[in-house]
Amino acid sequence: MSDTIAAISTGNVVAGIGILRLSGSDAISIVDKVFKPLFSSVPMCARPDRMLVYGELCDKNGERIDICLCTVSRAPHSYTGEDTAELQCHGSPTVLREGLEALFAAGARQAKAGEFSRRAFLNGCMDLTQAEAVIDLIHAETAEAAKNAAGQLGGAIVRRTDAVYDLLKDISAHYHAVIDYPDEDIEDFSLWGYIDNLKNAETTLERLARSFERGRVMVGGVPTAIVGRPNAGKSSLMNALLGYERVIVTDIPGTTRDTVSERIRFGGTLLNLTDTAGVRDTTDAVEALGVERSREVMRSAGLIFVLCDSAVPFTQEDAALLEEAVATAPTVLVWTKSDLPAAPVPYLNFDPMPEVVEISSVTGEGMEALEAAVAALFPVQESFSAGEILTNARQADAVKRALQSVRAALEAMESGLTPDAVLTESEEAMEALGELTGKTVREDITDRIFARFCVGK
Repeated sequence: MSDTIAAISTGNVVAGIGILRLSGSDAISIVDKVFKPLFSSVPMCARPDRMLVYGELCDKNGERIDICLCTVSRAPHSYTGEDTAELQCHGSPTVLREGLEALFAAGARQAKAGEFSRRAFLNGCMDLTQAEAVIDLIHAETAEAAKNAAGQLGGAIVRRTDAVYDLLKDISAHYHAVIDYPDEDIEDFSLWGYIDNLKNAETTLERLARSFERGRVMVGGVPTAIVGRPNAGKSSLMNALLGYERVIVTDIPGTTRDTVSERIRFGGTLLNLTDTAGVRDTTDAVEALGVERSREVMRSAGLIFVLCDSAVPFTQEDAALLEEAVATAPTVLVWTKSDLPAAPVPYLNFDPMPEVVEISSVTGEGMEALEAAVAALFPVQESFSAGEILTNARQADAVKRALQSVRAALEAMESGLTPDAVLTESEEAMEALGELTGKTVREDITDRIFARFCVGK
């Protein structure tokens, strides 16, 4: 990591501000080659850390291309733990590209995706959960997700897991000290003296493991299928939920031939909505493909809205579709077109019985009831502090393995097994927690984590 990297950290879009970022041993000397302070001849290498300096940015030919601000931070007190510099420019993609080319000509190289955060991790400035929180924060689509990512970035998870890790380390250290130094005045080792420690560790890990279900929904959303017979009002509901005309709506049955997907926050939950083709028997080859896609979407859904036109009689096709949905995922039966005269309502008997809501996508009637039905299906069952919700499968797997090992250690203790059996399980729990935070982690896992990042982060 001796070379110096540079990148545009604000993306290739027109904006009020654009940032060029550098990190590495030559970051400050390189920025001095392209940035000239105005009203003073003092270069950035002679400036204190984190002071904003007003000056001009020059291209690789030494010609002014922007008036901007520059700041530097020296190792180890920087984001990456290395010498860093940032140029805060006007957000013109052309200016930023020219500025980046000037930095390359001065000795920097293009940063890879996630390389700034990777250097921060490798230099001990953040653990893996904090690194993953950076990308979660960038992609956060709800206030809850942003608050949780900010909490993780502040070390909320590592504080919990380090407490468990230290408890397990105390057990192991005491045991090995007694074995390795029998002539020393060391308190005799007794497993039962640590049973409360193990139970506390179990409680902490259980709570973290339970948080993953909430975190998975919070970050990834619930795959939500909008299904029904042709002309049941699926596209109208999609448009009403989104608040704009995303899908073409006509009176002709079968207008929608393919799936259309969007994400919204509804009922306190992030939903990945998919509007589908009307489900019916058809000889039209194109429509048949759409119907099959509709069924595929429904089979993989975590929530299903089954739409039935309340203005026409309920059919056997409606009943079959509703039965299939109820057997697949949490389901809401949505009687649409409540602003029109209603046909007779059938007697329904399903196990479990779906939530039932009447709506009008034209007047908006019933939308609050639909939102309440979603909230009832995905309640916040346990309150978690910001940052203590696991948000990806890697984290959840590491915590699950640590929990299994702690439980196995407790079972070994209660079964009267020898201390070495308990110690083996405790050390396996420590290994799993090390993978969670990055104390012990394979390079391929690290590569996979930072591959999710964008360039400049």
